Amino acid sequence: MAIIETKNLTIIFDMPNNTRITVVEDINLSLEEGEFVAILGPSGAGKSTIVRAIAGLIKPTHGEVLYRGKLVEGVNPGVSMVFQTAALFPWLTVLENVEIGLKAKGIPPKERRERALKMIDLIGLDGFESAYPKELSGGMRQRVGFARALVVEPEVLLMDEPFSGLDVLTSENLRNDLLELWIEKRIPTKTILLITHSIEEAVYLADRVIVLDKNPGRIKQEIYVNIPHWRDRESEDFLRLVDRIYSIMMGKPIATKPSKPERYGTPLPHVRVGAIAGFVELVAELERKEDIYKIAEDLNMDLADIQPVIEAAELLKFIDTTGGDISVTEMGKIFAEADVLEKKEIFRKQLLANVPFIQQIIQVLKNKSNHRMPIEFFIELLETKFSTSEAQAQMEIAIDWGRYAELFVYDEDSKEVYLEEEVPESEKI
Repeated sequence: MAIIETKNLTIIFDMPNNTRITVVEDINLSLEEGEFVAILGPSGAGKSTIVRAIAGLIKPTHGEVLYRGKLVEGVNPGVSMVFQTAALFPWLTVLENVEIGLKAKGIPPKERRERALKMIDLIGLDGFESAYPKELSGGMRQRVGFARALVVEPEVLLMDEPFSGLDVLTSENLRNDLLELWIEKRIPTKTILLITHSIEEAVYLADRVIVLDKNPGRIKQEIYVNIPHWRDRESEDFLRLVDRIYSIMMGKPIATKPSKPERYGTPLPHVRVGAIAGFVELVAELERKEDIYKIAEDLNMDLADIQPVIEAAELLKFIDTTGGDISVTEMGKIFAEADVLEKKEIFRKQLLANVPFIQQIIQVLKNKSNHRMPIEFFIELLETKFSTSEAQAQMEIAIDWGRYAELFVYDEDSKEVYLEEEVPESEKI
């Protein structure tokens, strides 16, 4: 029997504007004893929502979460959680912070202290029992968070990007220390679920990697990591698997059911024109297909940073991504080599040809007698699909792209967009 199961887990949030957003849909996964599982996905894929539902902190809208075959109602009794930040009580010492979970479980003071001291020693904090959080470095505070989660001896340890807030060296040390405890079975935890945006981290730590798609979050693919620990990041097997997962994450979404037509097309990636242009020029200079992983490494960027830029350039048909590789298209090459005015013209044509929401803005403005419209009108349209904050973000990107292409003008004072002059006949929609 699986320790944790989710069956058709679907979570829908009610938004203040009376719309409903499906965050994750039909998530079916299981966590077996002895497994270290990682969940990967782009921003907005619902990674943290899934792990909070497993912890019992969010109630499913549809579907269910099971612990040892029993429905989870309220807080899951078999799990502990480590967050991105330790969230320690500043008025308590390290020892008192670690004891807090044991105290909540009614463990007697003597046993509580013994177990807390043992875990503090195991996690590498011996000698800091009486220190307060303000006296500790970020890495040490996160170690306290791990000690607090593990001291209650959970069957399942849930980790929501626990290393992402630390510097490279600190995160590597803590990652290796945790892995050593897990491999050597020095902690009673029977399974670990890690939320991460780093493919390398997932492949380095996990036995199984679950890749999510977004809008809404669905399981796109599961990959087993059949490489024995300790894993060499420079080995061919490791790099090949990293490349494969990059290819899966950057590829076209795999639909699990027929999707409804997109009224506004693909959501606009949160990327300004300057980043798109610079990236296309960089790829064009390579004059060959290049591994996405290598480009990200050369730019000192992880997937969460580089993915929106790639999505934007691909949406505008400036680049192609296939099999984990990236290359410039013929249009992208022309764009990269063009001068400033030619770039604007090319960008304009690509927008009109490939971005339905930009097309809709132009059509609405052309149909108005004064060719003006408050941006609130378009935001309200977007709110039928997105949350209020995301609708506003989509409109900001549309304005940035449209202004650069000189398709319309934005008046900050009146909060209106308008056509400065008639769109040429050759570019009418």
